[in-house]
This record gives sequence, structure tokens and C-alpha cells, in this order.
Amino acid sequence: MKAWLYSRTSGGLEKNMHLDPSARTPPPPKSNEVLVQVLVASLNPADYKVPEMFFGLAAKLVIGTPASPGMDFCGRVIATGSSVTRFSTGQLVFGCASRPVKFGSLAECLSISADLIAAVPEGVSPDQAAGIGIAGQTALQSLDGYVKAGDKVFVNGGSGGCGQFAIQIAKGMGCHVTATCSTRNVELCRGLGADEVIDYTAEKDLSATLRERGVIFDIILDHVGLPYDLYFQCHHFLRPGGVFLQVGGHNMMDTHVARVGWPSFLGGGKRKYKIFFFANTQAHVVAIGEMLQKGTLKVQVDSEYEFEDAVKAFEKLRSGRARGKVLVHVSKQ
Repeated sequence: MKAWLYSRTSGGLEKNMHLDPSARTPPPPKSNEVLVQVLVASLNPADYKVPEMFFGLAAKLVIGTPASPGMDFCGRVIATGSSVTRFSTGQLVFGCASRPVKFGSLAECLSISADLIAAVPEGVSPDQAAGIGIAGQTALQSLDGYVKAGDKVFVNGGSGGCGQFAIQIAKGMGCHVTATCSTRNVELCRGLGADEVIDYTAEKDLSATLRERGVIFDIILDHVGLPYDLYFQCHHFLRPGGVFLQVGGHNMMDTHVARVGWPSFLGGGKRKYKIFFFANTQAHVVAIGEMLQKGTLKVQVDSEYEFEDAVKAFEKLRSGRARGKVLVHVSKQ
């Protein structure tokens, strides 16, 4: 098969990728696996961040090289393992790997557990289905069980990959949503359904701005990790019993250590702080697929690339300027 491969990550994963026209295909599917012809792959920051961890040792020791990057995908079933009854050859499916793997979605074929994928609902395009896996599930899991209709949700980083889905899902749950973003993304967040949008580039002190509003929020979803004092000041605007959920951000380890380790009596946070951990779950893949079908959830596509231009797709993703999902068309639909 054709596949983009990398064996090292020094200088950036995409600088080490090459297109192999005769790459090794995945082995035949085991009993509960499905072999899929990839139609569309959708890129996530974790596609390069994880392999680059520990100076590239994660790629060699955890993933195994040579490897194809990419976790999110939509494709057609080629073959199924002996115990798979839910899917059949030719069926259109979507989902994502739980972490970067050796046979990723930037290849013509991949093999994945039948427990991690779902059938593409009627009326949903492969592009929309491919763009929802990790970020869509993350947004759903960060809200499910934490909020109810009428709650007030604060999304720090509303224009990011997960933030865009969090705004839409929270609104679908009947919540009031306040989101932050830069000036150029204010209308984007409003279009996604945010009731209030705060332009953080126009605020000298975001925490002070939120304090002026009073104790109103039931949950804070922090996708940014900034400003530094947001958690330490959140008792001024997050209700008692509310949760400050750290979903993402820059310098995650430093952020976690600072926010968890600083005691409240010395100025640390006075509200419950939780670190989000992604769980790849078929039920959630099905749920976000149904949202796509109903139109309550939409994938904002920033750019689309042909398979031969996958390196350019990664360059766009890494630039931080993407205002939605970056898609790669792997095979003809």
C-alpha cells in the first residue's frame, strides 16, 4: 500500500516523513479487528506531539518505527476478524486510534479494534465523520456527567479543536456558554453557539474580568492553561462544588504541577481541580455520529489536502493558525 512513514522525529515529525509506494500492509485482522481502507484522515496535535516526546524515544519504544502518523479517520471495511458481527465488507465506518500507532491513518489501510469504531450515519459525509474522533469525544467526555441543562459553562479556548466541539455540545445539552478566543475567532465562536465571547487579546487581565461577573459558572473547561492564575482565582467566578477541568494547554506538565501542588492556604486554588484523561469509547463515537446526523454538531474544516501533500497538512497544523480540522484525502471516495 501507499503510506506516509517516519522512523525519527528530530527537527519535527513532518520533516522526517516520506511517502512509500510499497509500504507493508497491516497484518490480517485478528478476531475482533477490522481492516479499513482509509478515505479521509484528520490530523490532531497529538499526532506529532506524542511521537516527539522524550526526544523521539516515544516513537521508537512505544509506537514502533517505521510508522504512519494519524489517528482520526473515515473509511470502508475491507475485511473483518472472525468474531466481528457488527460490521461488514464495504461498510463506511469512522473512529480513531486511542494513541499514535504503527499503522496510522496516513496510509491506504489500517487495522483497528471493532470496539473503537462506528458506522457512518446516513447523510454524514466522510469528511465530517473523519474530523470528529478524538476532539469530538474529548469535548463530550469533558461535559458528560458534569453538566445539566441550565448550567453555565466557561470554555477557555473556544476556537481550538476541542473547544469548538465543547461549545456546540454544551449548547446541545441546554447550557449557557461563555468562551474565550482571539479577535479573529470571535464570530466563529458565536456562530458555533456561544452565548458570550470574551476576546482575550483585548483583555489586560482575564481573571479580573471574570471576577467582575461574580460566582456564576458551574464548570470551567481549560484548553489553554493560560492565564497562569486562572485556576488560583477561579473561586471568584466558579461556584462551590463546581469543577475546574484541565482539558489541554501548553506546557501541560508544568501547568499540572503548579496547579495541583500549590496549597489553597498559600494562595492556591480553592475549587476542585481535575485533569482530563481521554477514553476512546465506541458509545461516544456513536453518540457524536448521531449529533452530526441531527445537525447539532458540525465539523469546522480549516483546510483539505491531497494524500501527496500530507507534509503541508502537518505544517498547517503545527502553525497554530488552523481554524478547524485539517483533513487529508487518502483514497478516492
